[in-house]
Amino acid sequence: MPKRILLVGAGLSGAVIGRALAEAGNAVTVIDERAHIAGNCHTERDAESGIMVHVYGPHIFHTDDDRVWDYVNRFETFMPYVNRVKTTSAGRVYSLPVNLHTINQFFGKCFRPDEARQFIESLSDTSIAEPGTFEEQALRFVGKDLYEAFFKGYTIKQWGCDPNDLPASILKRLPVRFNYDDNYFFHRHQGMPANGYTGMIGKILAHEGIEVHLNRRFSRSDAAEFDHVFYSGPLDGYFDCELGRLGYRTLDFEMFRHDGDYQGCAVMNYGDAEVPYTRITEHKHFSPWEKHEKSVCYKEYSRACGPDDIPYYPIRMAEEKALLGQYVERARRERQVTFVGRLGTYRYLDMDVTIREALDAAEAYVRNGGEIPPFIVDPT
Repeated sequence: MPKRILLVGAGLSGAVIGRALAEAGNAVTVIDERAHIAGNCHTERDAESGIMVHVYGPHIFHTDDDRVWDYVNRFETFMPYVNRVKTTSAGRVYSLPVNLHTINQFFGKCFRPDEARQFIESLSDTSIAEPGTFEEQALRFVGKDLYEAFFKGYTIKQWGCDPNDLPASILKRLPVRFNYDDNYFFHRHQGMPANGYTGMIGKILAHEGIEVHLNRRFSRSDAAEFDHVFYSGPLDGYFDCELGRLGYRTLDFEMFRHDGDYQGCAVMNYGDAEVPYTRITEHKHFSPWEKHEKSVCYKEYSRACGPDDIPYYPIRMAEEKALLGQYVERARRERQVTFVGRLGTYRYLDMDVTIREALDAAEAYVRNGGEIPPFIVDPT
């Protein structure tokens, strides 16, 4: 029998799950407290310049998951885009991730790959056998000079704490390459939606079995009208933060305009701690197939997330993990509610993983006749 399904959040999780369940014959309602769909992926044309702006900061699609790649291309044409990040350190510009060009430029050398590898190994702190912190991980694998130039100041600004207080796992996502490959991602499929993420998500939601209501906040009492709720809002927010607030970092953006090309690339990081922002993004470069005379740029500042701020990055330090465990146990006692997405599971998720987990959640719901647990993936 068709079910009445409520999706809380009109971002990727809500749209993908809602579409799959509507195609399976269910009556789907999607609500979002914002005035637009697409969540933090929201894009819109700047009225003055015509540039497609990533309103909540840049989102670059990359994946090795063929099914996810086929899925997004079903709803939008993805244009080729390779993320080539630059960084400014001590008044000089380098390419990231750290690669052979970065190493040779930084140290004034002309190493071949094997020579560069040996050189970096000679700089590493081999006394650190099992790195436990971000700083130990960096010192062990790239040494003091590269760490302080490219990682230390940026990390302090991004996370608001000493790198010795962060787990080593954060740095493991930042590779060092001993060739001239400056493609920030390894994935086979990379691109940008030709008409923006909001256009793509709008097409996903465009089904006769889906109703979308914006500017509408969720209350737990809403669940009584539906057979099942998929909740992609903050996990602690579902319980009105009764046990305390989970820690997040949030972002502030200072938008400015420029006639012409401001920095010549989409993303310029700033590794020096005395520069207050972490990076500047120039949004016309995220659509290199378009031509624009003017430019729209964002200076990006990271800080602790307050109760009225938009949560971006889950901190997941020891204190947060302990509180997360309490909320997870409480969530597991809920009935007919499944927590999904970055906020619902308090995890940092790339877009392709978000889509894959949403597809898996919808398929599990249909396959099991509506009987699925509160979490498809264990947040802890």
